[in-house]
Amino acid sequence: MFEITTLVLSVLVNLGLGATVYLKNAKSLTNRLFFALTFAFGAWSVTNYFSLHPLGLSQLVWIRLVLFWAVFLCLFVYLTFDVFPKYSLSKPSRPHRVAVLVSICMMGLTLTPLVFKRINVANNHVTTIPNFGIGAFAILVICLLGGGIYSILRRYRTAQGKTKTQMLFVLCGLAATFGLIFTTNFLLVNLFHNTSLVPLGPACTLLFTGFFTYAVFKHKLFDIKFFVIRSEAYIISVLLLSLFYIVPAILLVALILKVKLTWWRFGGGVSVALVSAIFYARFRDFFTSITNRVFLRGFYEPQEVLNQLSDLLVRTIDVDYLERQSAKILQSALKTNTFRYCLFSSENKSERERSEFLDSLFKIRQLVNMVSVDESVKNPDVAQKLYDQDITMVVRLHTNRQNLGFITLGYKESGELYTEKDKNLISIVADEIAISLQNALQFRQISEFNLTLQEKVNQATKHLRDSNTKLKALDETKDDFISMASHQLRTPLTSVKGYLSMVLEGDAGRISPVQQKMLNQAFISSQRMVYMIADLLNVSRLKTGKFVIQLTPVDLSKVVQEEVNQLIETAQSREVSLRYVKPENFPVFMLDETKTRQVIMNFMDNAIYYTPAGGKIDVLLSDNHSTIDFKVVDNGIGVPKSEQHHLFTKFYRASNAQKARPDGTGLGLFMAKKVIMVQGGAILFDSQQDKGSTFGFTFSKSRLEAKSVGSVTQIQ
Repeated sequence: MFEITTLVLSVLVNLGLGATVYLKNAKSLTNRLFFALTFAFGAWSVTNYFSLHPLGLSQLVWIRLVLFWAVFLCLFVYLTFDVFPKYSLSKPSRPHRVAVLVSICMMGLTLTPLVFKRINVANNHVTTIPNFGIGAFAILVICLLGGGIYSILRRYRTAQGKTKTQMLFVLCGLAATFGLIFTTNFLLVNLFHNTSLVPLGPACTLLFTGFFTYAVFKHKLFDIKFFVIRSEAYIISVLLLSLFYIVPAILLVALILKVKLTWWRFGGGVSVALVSAIFYARFRDFFTSITNRVFLRGFYEPQEVLNQLSDLLVRTIDVDYLERQSAKILQSALKTNTFRYCLFSSENKSERERSEFLDSLFKIRQLVNMVSVDESVKNPDVAQKLYDQDITMVVRLHTNRQNLGFITLGYKESGELYTEKDKNLISIVADEIAISLQNALQFRQISEFNLTLQEKVNQATKHLRDSNTKLKALDETKDDFISMASHQLRTPLTSVKGYLSMVLEGDAGRISPVQQKMLNQAFISSQRMVYMIADLLNVSRLKTGKFVIQLTPVDLSKVVQEEVNQLIETAQSREVSLRYVKPENFPVFMLDETKTRQVIMNFMDNAIYYTPAGGKIDVLLSDNHSTIDFKVVDNGIGVPKSEQHHLFTKFYRASNAQKARPDGTGLGLFMAKKVIMVQGGAILFDSQQDKGSTFGFTFSKSRLEAKSVGSVTQIQ
């Protein structure tokens, strides 16, 4: 009794759960596979029972069928839980195809003596004699079950929240069920020839179902809780109907007809009544549709049509789709042979002309939104034109802001005139369609504008790219020219400077004071030209990555003194005071002497030329605790506040500097910043327009002392 009760309960519960999941979403691959899995549980439970209580077939055949359904069950465990809980496959993967093919082969083998040769029966005790195929069976079962469990474990580790809890319960149920089944129905039977626990097989399946059901109701697995509750309510209502209506009705009929009521007749009557009650709604809908098709061909429900249109209008902004689908809905309801939109914005010339003709018709009949040819048009010529175009009703599409066009309807298929019900429906939907069309047309205009704008942006971008390419080519040409010109100018200028120096030193004979003054100015100008050419060459080297810093021991106080001595006469000629107090015992640091000397000269030269007559310039060099600072402080024209952030960029000069010294290049400060920064220092700058400026640099003493003698830095 226990065995048959357990069997029936297992089959009903498993199939009920599987069917519920399947009916909830029959299109889901996971739901379909789960239904096949629960079916396999039921089939295996039935064959497991009859393997102990054979019916119709020999006991050996039933035992082989147990293995047959066991392979089927394990296959769907693997397939189900490889896509569980919400994954889907567009087509079977290669492992799935292999698993199905191998499982089909093994299912065929289980029905042959290759797995179980025979059975021995002694003292009502059955002993199975396995063959070599039992090993392959065990390996396949372990692989399939292991694959399914591995898939769940892999997703369990990355799952979050409710999904992780659902998978935990499913995993526990799966492990408990198949652990007990494998132990009681395989290990004990094949290793110890003990079949006493085989009847527990169907009961073991209830463990999986129990865990699964708990996950369904407690943690909303498969989201079928609401579906199950509705199903239970439906079943209870059917049972109550049977108890309070069908059973008394059958008893009353039997009493009136004086028919002997047997259990078979009673059960048959109840069954027929229940089936009729369950399928009554389907029968009613079926016959209603047939009668409507035959007797009510022109009948429609306006509210249903409005609902369909409303659903369409809120979910689309495509003009063509809106026209096509709304025409299909209304033509189906009204049973017209034609239903057409005539819009002023149509790209079709004939449709625009038709719209203009209809517009003229409505202008004749002012304040009218609908015209029926049969009732409203008194002008025979107009009526004839409408008839020629197969139009019997015209409805204007307009909003408060725009006149969009018209809807035209042809004859009804039945040959009848349009009723007031038809006209009311068309009048209502025309307003809704007009608003939706207006929005859709505006959206189309915006989309087309965006496309046009995007095309213009692409064209402008292409033009900018072409221009940028040309500018890069011109920039490279300019750099090549500067490099070539600088090299070509440096050689003759060096010669000029050398001969001037020889004349000033008296190598060509004695010169007068006036001559010496003039030659000094020429020598200073040639020196300035040397520095300018050096700047141009350095810019070219920066461009090509050949700008090199060569570090050597430098006494910076001596370098500053030498540069001050060279510029003192220039300062005097411009009536500017240039003062420098050389510090005592200034330390030696690792610097690029040539390029640092050029920076110092550039700062002082700028101060001299941008300081008006009567001004003063102080050159300061200080050895602080952790840094050394060099500053050139003047009370000249200064730099405007709005232009200071551009000052150290290439070829830039402040507006007041351009007026004071038109021949400048704008390279001195750019190169000064590069030279100082690459040696690890920083530029010092402060300025107020018409009050003066401070230019200089600062170095960390620890950084300069750490430099090795003769080290080279190349700027890329």
